[in-house]
Amino acid sequence: MNLAIIGTGYVGLTTGTCFAEVGHRVVCVDNNAEKVQMLLEGRMPLYEPDLEYMIRSNVDAGRLKFTTNLESAVEECEIIFIAVPTPPHADGSVDLSYIEGVSHEIADALKPGLGYRVVVDKSTVPVSTGGKVYQVIERYAPLGVDVDVVSNPEFLREGSAVHDLMNPDRVVIGSDSQRAMDMMKRVYQPFNAPIVEVDLASAELIKHAANSFLALKISYINAVSAVCEKAGADVELVARGIGMDRRISSHFLNAGLGYGGSCFPKDVKGFINVSEQLGAPMEILKEVERVNAAQLERFLGRIRKKLWVLRNKKIAVWGMAFKKNTDDVRESVAIKLIKRLREEGACVSAYDPKASETGARALAGYDVTICDDMYECARGAEVLVVATEWKQFATANLVKVRELMRLPIMFDGRNIMHAENAVHAGFEYHSVGRKTLGRTNLRG
Repeated sequence: MNLAIIGTGYVGLTTGTCFAEVGHRVVCVDNNAEKVQMLLEGRMPLYEPDLEYMIRSNVDAGRLKFTTNLESAVEECEIIFIAVPTPPHADGSVDLSYIEGVSHEIADALKPGLGYRVVVDKSTVPVSTGGKVYQVIERYAPLGVDVDVVSNPEFLREGSAVHDLMNPDRVVIGSDSQRAMDMMKRVYQPFNAPIVEVDLASAELIKHAANSFLALKISYINAVSAVCEKAGADVELVARGIGMDRRISSHFLNAGLGYGGSCFPKDVKGFINVSEQLGAPMEILKEVERVNAAQLERFLGRIRKKLWVLRNKKIAVWGMAFKKNTDDVRESVAIKLIKRLREEGACVSAYDPKASETGARALAGYDVTICDDMYECARGAEVLVVATEWKQFATANLVKVRELMRLPIMFDGRNIMHAENAVHAGFEYHSVGRKTLGRTNLRG
């Protein structure tokens, strides 16, 4: 099939590439000429495992191309996916200006003789957005065009987005048109995944409800971790016992610094806002946000308690991306932690294997030393903080790290280190929801 993807961010670029990989002919459109030129030259605007190779192979095969020309893409393609940003407003509501703008452009590009077209909301949007997209197209498109609007929410995890799209556990398609539904099922036929056929409004709610529930699980286990620390219990053992219940599962029961990224914070706020507008407020999600914010404050408080005063203390932070296998630092808890440390006068060095550039931009004006090597990052530090769960941090030579540091104090904000190994290397080891191990009378 001929498919157009409007927007080449994480969702649009990965979706378009994977559609090409299974045999569709895909045109990815972006109004950022610099980004399009970068992709045409084989350079990547973001890091995602396996994506670069897949893009190059499909461009070479002639199934994937990039352009700034939206009109030609609409003329050429029978299905047009909208995958543009939907950032939050200060009050938590979703900024739909990009969606509205693209809908208007699609309407201008539609011509009566083009034949049937399906416009698909791939971006995460609040319920009722699909109807508004159709309203914009109906208002501005010439008479006689034949078009339907569909909701097809994405469930990609940054860092494993290619795998998730190529191996989906389900595909949700929301439409009030059987004709459009049949077209969409043809798109996903090569993926051999269960298709959930629902109405437009239900599809839009599924995405917000799913992400908010996952955020709830994270905040729940983080609240449990605080209890574990007070009781002398181990949150990982507690989570294991909980997760073995098939009704609960072990997914998203990892205690740590809290959730971040471009999806969970925005989607939780968006669902709260939508529920309030509909007169059915989701008060439980406000508590999810409160627990998530409190987790960072509690962790920072433990570092402050150990060092007494943070001003002029050298603190090394491993990790700036909001999670492993990505260079995305949007709403990263690691970035928030670094900013708070600097605001209290700490001297901070930071390292991330993929997010050095994006992290440096996010920390502009905070006078943070961005390092090219994780060991050099730790040199002379009085505390080492593990803020992102990269594998290379978990497998680091801790004896070498200890020798480089001024004081052997480690705060593992992602519980990825083997505690006994850290203690054996000479560290006083602090984690989330587990006992402190090693010496506790170190100078600070």
